[in-house]
Amino acid sequence: NSPWYKTNGLNPNYDLFDCQTNTFAFANNNNNDELDMGIFFRVARPKESGGGYWENALTERMVVDRDGDANDPRKPIGRTMHTEGKMNGLNFDENWFILGESDGGKDSTVPPFKLVAYRGHTLQGNYEGAFVYSREPTLPSAAIPAIRDAAAKAGLNFDDFRPIDNTCPKELKALNDDSAGTGTSPSEWFNLVVGEGGVIDWVVPGWRGEYNKQ
Repeated sequence: NSPWYKTNGLNPNYDLFDCQTNTFAFANNNNNDELDMGIFFRVARPKESGGGYWENALTERMVVDRDGDANDPRKPIGRTMHTEGKMNGLNFDENWFILGESDGGKDSTVPPFKLVAYRGHTLQGNYEGAFVYSREPTLPSAAIPAIRDAAAKAGLNFDDFRPIDNTCPKELKALNDDSAGTGTSPSEWFNLVVGEGGVIDWVVPGWRGEYNKQ
């Protein structure tokens, strides 16, 4: 259950929050096809508004696709796992595709990584993006050639990915830490959750309808 760091992301609206880690553990329901994904990330407050950051920890249930699902017409070709749920009155579903990976085994010269693309849908429209997982906060350079190759095979250009800041300085406590004494206002919390780049944007991209097809 060691964490995977998101080190590089493609979609600037959803993939580039600071300090992103995910953990995966079998769901506590005797179903080996389901994983509880632990999600941790920071949302920065603009410097002109006082700076600082909020920390967020969430859990999302992922369903791993089995080989026997290949004939399921609802399953997109190549899908690895998926999730669905409801937030703020909107149903959403999201499909994940592992485009390339390395286990970093003793016979491999490539450090551990996973290149993941995702496509999601809400009643408001569709959204998509991609990111890289690594076992280290910063993507090892030795993994980049393999990632670049896997991305190209999927029609993506790794040069379009941007690094994620996983330095996570702790000189200041999170604004939502009760002991921080920041006294953040209800309006700031509202903006954190539903404002542009807020928590709902991250969990349910496209909920405003910005991906509606014309």
